[in-house]
Amino acid sequence: MKMMLAENIRTFRKERSLTQEQLAEALGVTAGAVYKWEAKLSIPELGLIIQMADFFDISVDVLLG
Repeated sequence: MKMMLAENIRTFRKERSLTQEQLAEALGVTAGAVYKWEAKLSIPELGLIIQMADFFDISVDVLLG
């Protein structure tokens, strides 16, 4: 199974018309962190993955792809 976390973060962020900065503010991280997640340069910690799934109103499974 291929993990599509980076693509899904970008997709769900854009579906809600949010900038990377706005998502970062909502999650309490830097815009650079969101950029790195979307660019596959890093992976968010488990707690942030759960927080993002709640924020987007989806399951962690869906967010991970």
